[in-house]
Amino acid sequence: MGKYFGTDGFRGRANESLTAVHAFRVGRYLGQYYARGKGERPKIVVGKDTRLSSYMFEYALTAGATASGADVYLLHVTTTPSVSYVTRTDGFDCGVMISASHNPYSDNGIKLMNSAGEKMEQSVLDLVEEYLDGGTLPLAAGDKIGRTVDYVAGRNRYLAYLLSLPRASFRGLRVGLDCANGSAWAISKAVFDALGAQVFTTGADPNGVNINTDCGSTHPEKLQSLVTENGLDLGFAFDGDADRCICVDERGEIVDGDGILYVCAKYMKLRGELDGDGIAATKMSNLGLRRSLSAHGISLRETDVGDKNVYDEMIKCGYQLGGEQSGHIIFRKYATTGDGILTALKVAEIVLESKCPLSCLTKGLTRFSQKTTNVRVGDKNAVLANAAVKEAVIQAEGMLTGGRIFLRASGTEPVVRILAEGENALLCEQAAMRVANAVRAAGEGM
Repeated sequence: MGKYFGTDGFRGRANESLTAVHAFRVGRYLGQYYARGKGERPKIVVGKDTRLSSYMFEYALTAGATASGADVYLLHVTTTPSVSYVTRTDGFDCGVMISASHNPYSDNGIKLMNSAGEKMEQSVLDLVEEYLDGGTLPLAAGDKIGRTVDYVAGRNRYLAYLLSLPRASFRGLRVGLDCANGSAWAISKAVFDALGAQVFTTGADPNGVNINTDCGSTHPEKLQSLVTENGLDLGFAFDGDADRCICVDERGEIVDGDGILYVCAKYMKLRGELDGDGIAATKMSNLGLRRSLSAHGISLRETDVGDKNVYDEMIKCGYQLGGEQSGHIIFRKYATTGDGILTALKVAEIVLESKCPLSCLTKGLTRFSQKTTNVRVGDKNAVLANAAVKEAVIQAEGMLTGGRIFLRASGTEPVVRILAEGENALLCEQAAMRVANAVRAAGEGM
């Protein structure tokens, strides 16, 4: 991770650690960078979520890019995967998404994508960061100044693409959607409606400050109630920019990213679509997922946290499926990044074609107990390097027979994330507490 860009873009509290000036300068650099060696103006496509500050950052970045001579195409409120899709299919030099994903409305972020719709290469991010720290660039003048283009047509093409993917109608399917008061609020319902499903929604009334508030993939309780109270077949919860999806089965039970990977991997192998008979998942996935997939002849390759790392491993191994426990699921045949709505469509399709409820499809997935704790700190890297913290991890792992402690710095927030995993839930909680106490003490001593 760099100084500004973490695992999922440049993220921070709006107009504090991430300001409109930052957005302007990011736009300035991108416009100039993609103009190099081109005989025509570079083209940059930009989307945003529903946060109050997203409009400010969108306009600031657009002003910077056009001031450097780039043409900027605005998708307006849309999803991160839609920006990825439009970037790679419509010949854009790069794509930008203004969003802080699952974070509260007071945060925001800038996600950059290359011309293939993939997360931007670190080498380019390094150049952007260098410019942010005081670089200078010439301004475009006269007819070299860029234009701003309304490009809502690109978002509509993405919607049409999603509609083309299912192999059959969803008629008769009763579905709940939690749109997190974010990017999915209009697109997801439109897709499921058009496919014939009967749709019930929650978290579909964004006002700029309620994105992710007690709703969405990190707070699926309202979706669980929606499903059980209305007798729905299943439900899907998205995050603020809709690149994540968490499912709820017909009984109201949560099916996280690990459960989705398990269901989809089995289904794809049965259809001969699971190239290499393997998937990629991060170190945060439950130890039970590997064991459960192995029983079906499916291997799992482990990566560092971040859907970019998952995608890179999928390319390396030739895999078609990968993802994270948090709900970033990548179907490489259809997308280059996690896509929550696409994931929902695939799971719904599997339920219909299997003629089996989701609760039946997840049978056979065994899980170790997990306890996740987040500790807010000032210097994440210094805390992770602290000797007392390392010793606490060793002692805590000794408490977990056949289990593990996984410690990492968040790439999107000023916290250290602690995962304790083992066969005994109480011991996991105690082990996580021991490490958390050491992390807090280390943080306070700095």
